[in-house]
Amino acid sequence: MAEPSTLDLYLYGKLRRFASAQQPNAESRVPVVVQAGDTVASLLQRLGVPLEEVGANIFLNHSYSALGRPVHPGDRLAVFPDDMQLLYKWYFEKEDGA
Repeated sequence: MAEPSTLDLYLYGKLRRFASAQQPNAESRVPVVVQAGDTVASLLQRLGVPLEEVGANIFLNHSYSALGRPVHPGDRLAVFPDDMQLLYKWYFEKEDGA
């Protein structure tokens, strides 16, 4: 569970290499400190995750989300790589936070 100033980032597929537990059967949760004005993209960039490897499948608090969406402490962020695309993405409305 996230600490008061952090969010829980879950990384999948090849992005798991940015998590400390990289075994296939381990949870890929990374607690990340949230800074004022952070977005999904800025948080990933600060962690060194190449945005070109990030797919369209980003879920913030279980909602299909855009890279520009703001993040807050206590959030749950799940990020899938570009080689693990959602087959039926037209069924989900993408939230951008704007």
